[in-house]
Amino acid sequence: MQRSTDRIYTTHVGSLARPAALLDLMRAAGAGQPVDEAERAEAERLAVADVVARQRSAGLDVISDGEQTKTGFFAYIGERLSGFSPRPGRDPLAGFRAEIESFPEYYEQYLKGAMTGGMAAPAAPLACTGPVSYTGHERLRRDLELLRSAVGDDQGSGPDQVFACAVAPSGVGGNEYYPTEAAYLDAVADALHEEYAAIVAAGFTLQIDDPFLTDVFSYGAGSRDQTLERAQRYVNAINRSLAGIAPERVRLHTCYGINEGPRVHDAPLADYVDTLFTIRAGAFSFEAANPRHEHVYHVFESVKPPRDAVLLPGVISHATSIVEHPDTIADRIVRFAELVGRENVVASADCGFSSQATYHPEIHPSIVWAKFESLAEGARRATARLWA
Repeated sequence: MQRSTDRIYTTHVGSLARPAALLDLMRAAGAGQPVDEAERAEAERLAVADVVARQRSAGLDVISDGEQTKTGFFAYIGERLSGFSPRPGRDPLAGFRAEIESFPEYYEQYLKGAMTGGMAAPAAPLACTGPVSYTGHERLRRDLELLRSAVGDDQGSGPDQVFACAVAPSGVGGNEYYPTEAAYLDAVADALHEEYAAIVAAGFTLQIDDPFLTDVFSYGAGSRDQTLERAQRYVNAINRSLAGIAPERVRLHTCYGINEGPRVHDAPLADYVDTLFTIRAGAFSFEAANPRHEHVYHVFESVKPPRDAVLLPGVISHATSIVEHPDTIADRIVRFAELVGRENVVASADCGFSSQATYHPEIHPSIVWAKFESLAEGARRATARLWA
């Protein structure tokens, strides 16, 4: 795991906008139209090579493939696991109903445009209807080869400098087959272990994307004990899926799903930080830049991260088009560094900037790259203060 031993290092969360040429091919494939596989492979190669080069040019230290080949940060898994069936009639946003019902006029407009109107390959929610197994070996192999080719074999391409994303077991779909949720999550965890282990074996850091853990605390029904019990099932599934994988090769990202919005129902980090830190990961990524969550550094005035853990706090936000000033970014970094140690902080973003393959990403790509450049400059300014 990258540590800020001599300066503040920078990274991001994963998803970045896909180019129009690739989106066109994704849309055609999703509509059942014939797609030239050689053309799609070349479009994927160019997209990954470009997004890697742009991350490096912007000054990021720990980079990824931007999830260029995926239709969505969790939707992609429908092509890699057996035992699932689409459920077109199921509401994919059922878990956010409290937020949507609090601001119906806003979300009617937002969801019509940003979330659905421009998606290249919208996917129906999935339900488990049979035994789960991993079948995505060939697609995963191609993705990892694309990333390896793009980053090269120099000193900046090792596991400390390159990560690859994969969805958490709790983000795959609903259960209609296994007798209990725990049994279902165990089966999904065992299947996803194959993807997780392959990422690590390829020489990359594994990032597990899990906004679903915060859903339990933000929107879950029942008592506090019931909430903790369900959250622990999610954590148990992640830990099961990580069997045999060293924690220092794993970073865990959690956030709040819907990107722009009032966000008044987001559970505070303090509510679930103890549960979060039972996950066997070496680094933890969370929202800490947008106005709803910038205060979370206070949590670490009383809560200590696991020994040797690295924090990846968001110091730029995916929920605003304002490009954060480098001094603001430096202030945010320094707050965390003074609480947990400068070597234990790597500056990051709140969330991904295009969690779905869409023609209308949450923030325009030109602004994203400006944010990354500001992130790198903010890290330099924080370094000057922390190593003075």
